[in-house]
Amino acid sequence: MIKKKKKKSYTSVYALGQYISMSAHKARRVIDQIRGRSYEEALMILELMPYRGCYPIFKLVYSAAANASHNKGFKETNLVISKAEVNQGNTVKKLKPRARGRSFPIKRSTCHITIVLEDISLYQQYEEYLMYLKKPGCSNENINLTCYDTYSSGGLWDKK
Repeated sequence: MIKKKKKKSYTSVYALGQYISMSAHKARRVIDQIRGRSYEEALMILELMPYRGCYPIFKLVYSAAANASHNKGFKETNLVISKAEVNQGNTVKKLKPRARGRSFPIKRSTCHITIVLEDISLYQQYEEYLMYLKKPGCSNENINLTCYDTYSSGGLWDKK
């Protein structure tokens, strides 16, 4: 088996919750509301939503932010939820006794939730640096920044 090495991301931190006793469909309903939002805004949304799945997701987002501040020294005001996904876990099967010696199966679904937080302060510093280089008084004029538009250049998306 060949293992691929993942590139280390210096701006992102994650938290993983496994075997959470909730269906993946119900968790996705909540996760879709917070994906792409800032950390503080996501916490406010999760506190005010009336769904049962908000509490475990709230704990995961809080845990990911604690990982970011403790392990990498990021500030919580600069964190954004860049990736949030829900995968289906194992189904816990039980038998409930019923009348006349029969049994009735109970299936409890579980899910795995992954929250990835990303620090955007490094991107902002990079953009400020690029804006500084574009100023007319800047001495370094050797940098040529070009942005290619794949839609109008007849590139990848122009197939008919």
